[in-house]
Amino acid sequence: MNGIALALFAAVLLGCYMFGVKRYFADYAASVYMFGVYAAAVAWYIPVAVATTDGPPVPTSAVGLAASLAVSVGVVVALLAFFRALSTGDVSYVAPISKVVPAFVLPIEVLFLHERLSVMQVAGVVVVTLGLYLVNYEPGTLLEPLRRAVRARPAQLALLSAATFGVVDVGKRLVLQELGVEPTAFVVVMLVTTFVAISPLALLKVDRAAMTADWRKFVAFGAVVAGGQHVISLAFTTLPASVASPIVNAQAVVAVLLGGVVLQERNFRLRLAAASVAIGGVAMITLG
Repeated sequence: MNGIALALFAAVLLGCYMFGVKRYFADYAASVYMFGVYAAAVAWYIPVAVATTDGPPVPTSAVGLAASLAVSVGVVVALLAFFRALSTGDVSYVAPISKVVPAFVLPIEVLFLHERLSVMQVAGVVVVTLGLYLVNYEPGTLLEPLRRAVRARPAQLALLSAATFGVVDVGKRLVLQELGVEPTAFVVVMLVTTFVAISPLALLKVDRAAMTADWRKFVAFGAVVAGGQHVISLAFTTLPASVASPIVNAQAVVAVLLGGVVLQERNFRLRLAAASVAIGGVAMITLG
C-alpha cells in the first residue's frame, strides 16, 4: 500500500506539473525548457543525495550503472517527444494520449519478463485503446479518430513518448528491483544524464534574457521534477511496472481537468471523458 500511495502522490504532483509546463513554458523550445528545469533539478537533488547517502550517490556496480544510463537515455527521448507534443497541441489532447503507457508496459513484461495477463488486464488494454480513440474523436466518419492519431503531429509525438516510457518503466523495474540499485542513485544518474544529453541541443537555442527573467519558474519546476522522480523511484522499488506505471500515469486526468478548467481548451468534455475511459482501463489493468 505504501508503493501505491507513493504512485498516487506522484500522479497528482506530475499532473499539476504537466499543466504548469503548458501554462508557463509554452514559448520555450522543448530542449531549452528541459535544459533549464533539469539544471535546477540536478542542483536541488544532488546535495540532498550526498547528504543522505553513505558514499557516492551513484550505482556501485558496473551493470547497475550501465542499466541506469540506458534507462535514462530512454527518459530523454520520451521527454523530448512529450514536450514537443505539448508545445504543438492542447494539454487536454496530448495528456491522455501520452499516458497510455500501460498499454505498452504489459506486452513488454509478457514477452520479456514472462508476466501473465488476466482477462481483466487484457480488457483494460482494450479500454485504454478506446480512450485513445475518443480523445481523437470529432464529428465525422467512424475511422477519422484513428486517422488523426496517425496523421496529427502532436498525437504522433505523444504516442512515441508513451511507447518509449513503456520501455523505460520496465527498465526502472529491472534496475530498482532485479539489479537492486538504490532509488537515490538511480535518480541522480537519470537527472544528470538528461541534463547532459539535452545541453548540446538547448545551447543553440537558449535565450538568456528570457531564461533569466523566468529563473524562479525554472527553479520551482526543477524542484517538482526532482521530488517527483524520487517518489516514482520509491514506488517502483515495491511495485511491478504493470501496477506502478498505470497509477503514475493517472496524472493525465489531473492535467486534463486543469487544462480544461483554467485554459478553457476546446472539446474539454469529450477529452475529459476520454481521459476517464483511459484511466478506467488503467484501473482494470491494476486490479487485474
